[in-house]
Amino acid sequence: MTGRRAPGPGRHAPAVHDHPGRRPVTGGESGAAVFRSADGSRYAKHVPPADAPGLRSEHDRIAWLAGHGVPVPRVLDWHSGKTGACLVTSAVRGVPADRLTAEDLTRAWPGIADAVRHLHEVPVASCPFSRDLDTMVAVARDVVARNTVNPEFLPVEQQSTPTAELLARLVPQIERRRAEEVADTVICHGDLCLPNIVIDPDTGEVSGFIDLGRLGRADRHADLALLLANARETWPDEERARAADAEFAERYGIAPDPGRLRFYLHLDPLTWG
Repeated sequence: MTGRRAPGPGRHAPAVHDHPGRRPVTGGESGAAVFRSADGSRYAKHVPPADAPGLRSEHDRIAWLAGHGVPVPRVLDWHSGKTGACLVTSAVRGVPADRLTAEDLTRAWPGIADAVRHLHEVPVASCPFSRDLDTMVAVARDVVARNTVNPEFLPVEQQSTPTAELLARLVPQIERRRAEEVADTVICHGDLCLPNIVIDPDTGEVSGFIDLGRLGRADRHADLALLLANARETWPDEERARAADAEFAERYGIAPDPGRLRFYLHLDPLTWG
């Protein structure tokens, strides 16, 4: 599993010219053009008209979550028109967790567990957004049918396997995973990889969550699978990774189910296209 840093195949950013007060930012999970203000206090994300509904969805999710005590960027401006859409948000001060050394991630790890637990404790009934299993499976079927799965997001051992086969392997589990979700639905980030968790370098605490376009009600394992797998890319060896998993479970308060983790870890990459 990798952090979301490469654009999906076939996606292109809109033709937005640089501005003397803005600096282009590389990376990101889509074809959006992202700019940072010269003073680093805000970001502007531009998308073409076809992607405007998705950016509007991100706008709505950020605004909603900000009202529930979870640290996220503030929405500063929004525009949508014939040339596309633009979302301007405040910057979350700090360092994305994927840029931390193993030593610094170890220091931040308890705070990450606390922040994720706090997110997952937001009352489900108050959330108007769904990211449930049926939604994920529908997206995966569409992406696989269009043959647009980004192979870089697949586990290494699956990158040479046809994506239709990968999805077919998961289908027999769907009914069971749906029942588990009903019993264990929380508010999920939807793309809980280390690049989307910002850490205060002075305190080691979580400054905020970013890239919230997939936030919604879902099985908590949809988040935990991505976070724990992505963190393994920082830990120096498997022994340290297992210790980190145990530390996270103790701090978070729940020991994740290995089968559910594996299911969501293999489903999520099929939804990116």
